[in-house]
Amino acid sequence: MIHPRLDELLDNVDSRYALVIVTAKRARQINNYYQQLGEGTYEDFPPPLVESRSKNYLTMAMEETAQGMIKYTYPK
Repeated sequence: MIHPRLDELLDNVDSRYALVIVTAKRARQINNYYQQLGEGTYEDFPPPLVESRSKNYLTMAMEETAQGMIKYTYPK
């Protein structure tokens, strides 16, 4: 079972496609942040915005989206 639930995630994005894109990009940012910690250059990418029990970067990105810390709308 996915936690957070899909309906909670879709409150902050326009579509399922946008949800996939937004969470994947954020997961890559979190991954890059943790990789740069060892190198001492961690200013380029923001750290995780939520406390998570999971070590999975995609789960962290989904939790950030569910809590409304990450939102996306299509530019008009």
